[in-house]
Amino acid sequence: MAAGLPPALDRPHFIGIGGAGMSGIAKILAQRGAAVAGSDARESATAGALRALGATVHIGHAAGHLDEDTSSVVVSSAIRPDNPELVRAAELGVPVVHRSDALAALMTGTRPLAVAGTHGKTTTTSMLAVSLGALGLDPSYAIGGDLDAPGSNAHHGGGEIFVAEADESDRSFHKYAPEVAVVLNVELDHHANYASIEEIHESFEIFAGRVVPGGTLVISADQAGARELTRRLRERGGDLRIVTYGEAEDADVRVLAVRPRGLRSEVTARMTDGTELSFGVSVPGRHYALNAVAALTAGAALGVPAAELAPALAAYTGVKRRLQLKGEAAGVQVIDSYAHHPTEMNADLEAMRGAAEGHRILVVFQPHLFSRTQELGTEMGQALALADASLVLDIYPAREDPLPGITSDLIIDAARRAHADVTHVPDKAAVAEAVAGMAKPGDLVLTMGAGDVTELGPQILDRLAAAGPHSEQ
Repeated sequence: MAAGLPPALDRPHFIGIGGAGMSGIAKILAQRGAAVAGSDARESATAGALRALGATVHIGHAAGHLDEDTSSVVVSSAIRPDNPELVRAAELGVPVVHRSDALAALMTGTRPLAVAGTHGKTTTTSMLAVSLGALGLDPSYAIGGDLDAPGSNAHHGGGEIFVAEADESDRSFHKYAPEVAVVLNVELDHHANYASIEEIHESFEIFAGRVVPGGTLVISADQAGARELTRRLRERGGDLRIVTYGEAEDADVRVLAVRPRGLRSEVTARMTDGTELSFGVSVPGRHYALNAVAALTAGAALGVPAAELAPALAAYTGVKRRLQLKGEAAGVQVIDSYAHHPTEMNADLEAMRGAAEGHRILVVFQPHLFSRTQELGTEMGQALALADASLVLDIYPAREDPLPGITSDLIIDAARRAHADVTHVPDKAAVAEAVAGMAKPGDLVLTMGAGDVTELGPQILDRLAAAGPHSEQ
């Protein structure tokens, strides 16, 4: 049995081991000596990275992938009951463990810091992991995206701090008991699991209530939903220490300035003791600067000196899919954005507008989930009006079945009502050619969405390079 692990996680089998959240837990377990196995729908660099750690990774799902000595089957909320490996686990009497329970078990005996919010979790968690590592604190971490290489979404560190992204989508963040919790924002999303904003607030209240006695909640002073959560928590009372951050005048840690510097920015913040700190953020946009201040405030709540943590945050150079520069060809930069909710789309497009320096912003947008498009399609279309031109793909279904009448047309019609230049491109194979015909030197091209639109970046770059510079009209 691997040292320090509960028996159920000694020989775990992960269904969907290549997913962002699942692969991170599997990686940490492998680093801690567990005999990790699992399956995924297709081959990937993440699967290769897990094999390099000694994990057994099967491609495709089949009952035969499950060993009879498997100690548990680890699943996410996306795994359907009829998955053949899950059915086989029931036949063998193998316990089923949700990934959030596995992650909670890994945090036992550490000083957990959990980052929650409708948007910005991956970036803020990554900023903390990188900056704390730069200070030599060697934290463990589990992030919903890769930092700089496949498999870099998690690490079993030798330090006492464990930084984790806390997912509200299925209420799994109720499983954690952090010493410091971060709430970046509170908005209605994940419509298949939450029927109203009131349910969202109740869920975040439960998360905040999980902070250990004497612990700290770091929460935005700017975002309306976060302010409402703060009001409710203070009205309820208790010993939870609440530290707010942001540009609002009543913020405990106040952002005094955010200065754009091309594809990066510089931020100045005044800490709770009145000290003013300025530091660089290696990604553009006000929202990323605010994420950095949230990370700074959370680290300080753990006792890390803010004056040391602020410059260490400059070591963070981005996470894959969060305004990640994929390359440049024919004078055109191609950037990948994970934005799939209207708030995220607006924030990333505003950040790019500041970085474009007068040039055009062209967007290739792939809607994510039928339920999200049904509820927020109009707002998505309005967000695309911030771009100079957009190509809209069909909806990426992920875990969902189609909904009658819900298509990309909802977004396209709303975009056109907002006077946006938008074109429907149902065939992904046609995107690179379409972009090459539109883009001019100096333009920024964003591939935007949470699905496989990210795969189009290299194709666009290849086509731009083959076409050569596009002259100004």
